[in-house]
Amino acid sequence: MTTAAELKKLMLGQPALTLAVAESLTVGQMQAKIAAVSGASDYFLGGITAYNLEQKVKQLGVNRTHARSVDCVSQRVAVEMAVGVASLFKSNLGVACTGYAEAAPKQKVKIPHAWWAICHRVRGGATMVLSGYVEVPGADRVTVQERVADTVLTELISYLRERQG
Repeated sequence: MTTAAELKKLMLGQPALTLAVAESLTVGQMQAKIAAVSGASDYFLGGITAYNLEQKVKQLGVNRTHARSVDCVSQRVAVEMAVGVASLFKSNLGVACTGYAEAAPKQKVKIPHAWWAICHRVRGGATMVLSGYVEVPGADRVTVQERVADTVLTELISYLRERQG
């Protein structure tokens, strides 16, 4: 079963859930992977690629001061993006990632890496958040983007499997 097919099956389980995605370094690859299966519109509400500070702040409610201090790459930024996209699309789940697709000497980044987050808005207004970090050493820019997108979707599937017991 493909990642997209498994995700669809899990999202449409009981209770059915909705999903929205906020991307930065993956520039739409998570959305493309999600929508690669027929019927994704039954749970996938949409997504946004917020590639710079201004859009992360304006569209997703990311804290400007913190984001500026970390060049928009931190666990906190990923969490704020996930919470923000879930709120923006009014979805049960928000998934986000932000990071470096290649080394960035100016920022002292030697290894491409990303922070990701999953926000699950549950009944009563409570929000559960999972997050993590992934490094992709020795890969080119496009491969980093693909691996990060795959990692985040795999983490989402793992979360949904655990949730269903």
